[in-house]
Amino acid sequence: MTIAKSNGERLARLKARRKLWLDVHLYLGLIVGAILAVVGLTGGILVFYQEMQEVLNPELAIVSAPPENQQKLHSLDDIVAAAETAKPQGSRFFKVYYPRNPDVAYKFLYFVRNESQANNGDGYYIFVDPYTAQVKGIQLWHPKDRYRGRPLVSFIMQLHWCLLLGKTGGILNGILAALSIISVLTGLIVWWPLTGKFKQALTFKRNAGVARFNFDLHKTVGFYMTIVLLPVLFSGIYFNLPDQVNVLVKLFSKTDRPNAFSTVPVAIHSSPPQAGRQTISVSEVEAIVQERSPAGKLWMLNAPKDRGDVYTVMKNDVTEISRFTGYRDFAVDQYSGDILKVYDRGAGSAGDVFLDWQWPLHSGHAFGWTGRILVFLSGLACPVLYVTGVIRWLQKRRANHLRTKRSVLETP
Repeated sequence: MTIAKSNGERLARLKARRKLWLDVHLYLGLIVGAILAVVGLTGGILVFYQEMQEVLNPELAIVSAPPENQQKLHSLDDIVAAAETAKPQGSRFFKVYYPRNPDVAYKFLYFVRNESQANNGDGYYIFVDPYTAQVKGIQLWHPKDRYRGRPLVSFIMQLHWCLLLGKTGGILNGILAALSIISVLTGLIVWWPLTGKFKQALTFKRNAGVARFNFDLHKTVGFYMTIVLLPVLFSGIYFNLPDQVNVLVKLFSKTDRPNAFSTVPVAIHSSPPQAGRQTISVSEVEAIVQERSPAGKLWMLNAPKDRGDVYTVMKNDVTEISRFTGYRDFAVDQYSGDILKVYDRGAGSAGDVFLDWQWPLHSGHAFGWTGRILVFLSGLACPVLYVTGVIRWLQKRRANHLRTKRSVLETP
C-alpha cells in the first residue's frame, strides 16, 4: 500500500512537471513553429539545389557530352577566357564551380564592382560548355538588395537563410534555430511515456479517430525526426551566428578554422608582386594543386579578391581524409604559385572537426543519398509538426471550452 502510494505521488509529480514543459513546448511551437515550417521546408528543398538548377534551366546548365572515349575538355584558361567575353559590364570573376557530372557546364560567378553602375553589386552566373568552350548563357543570380527578379532556386535560398530580410533576417533566423532546438527537446520530454509504454508512444493507434491520428502523427514524426533535426538546427545557428558559435566552441577546444565559410586564415596573403610580374593563370593553379594532391575531385576555385589575396581551390571526395567530410582546401599564392596553406576538413583539433562537420550535416552530404533524403524529410517534417501541433492545440482548447460550458450548465 505504501509502495503504491509512493508510486502514485511520484507519477503525480512527473505529470505536474510535464505540464510545465508542455506549456513551454506549446508556446515556443506557436511562436517559432510557423517560421520554422518555412525555413525547414525551404531547407529540405535545397538539399537538391544543384539538381533543381539543372532541371529548371537545362538550356544553361546541361551540355551534350561526347562518348566517353572521345571526351576532351578544354583547359580552364580557355573556359575562363570564354566567360570573360560574356561577362556583364563592370563585373569581376569571383569563383567557378567545376562540373559535377560529364553532362554539366562550368558555372562562373561574376559580381559587378562598379559604383557608377545602377546594377553595382549584382551577381551573375555564366555557364560555359567544357567541351566546346562556348558560353551557353548568363543568369542574373543575385540582384543586390532585392528579391524580385531572382531565379527560383536563388529566391528559395534567400527565404531559407534570412526570410527575405537581409542580414537582420539571418540573425533572427539563427536565434529562432536556437529556440527551435529547445522546442524539439521539450517535445521529447513531453513525449516520454511516464508509464513505460514505449511501443504505444512510437506507433499509431489502430482504428483511431481523426483527433487521435493527428496526435499520433505529431508525436511520431517529432520523435523519429529529432535525431536529424537537432544537428541540422545547430548547424543553422552556426551558419547564421558563426562568431557566437565559435566563442562557445573555443571554451572546449582551440580552433584554426577562421569562420563558417572559409578555411583560409585572414593572415595568409600572396607575396608582394614584383614590378611587371603577372598573376599565374587558373590552369597553372589547377595543375599545381593536382600535382600536390591528385586525390579527390575539383569542385570550386575562388579567384583573388585583390592584389594581396590568394587563389582558393577546393576538392571534395578526398576519401583518404574521410568518407564523410572529405574536403581539402588549398591557398595558392597568385604570383609565385606556392601553396601557402592546405586545410583538410575534419582532420584538425576537436573544435575544428566539430565545425567542419556542420556543412555536411546541414546539407546531408556527409552520408550520401541517405543523408540527403533524411535532411529532406526533416525539412518536410517542420510544416507537418507545426500544422499538427496547431490542430492539437485547437482541439484541446475546444474540449476545454466545452468542458467549462458543461460545468456552468450543470451548476445549480
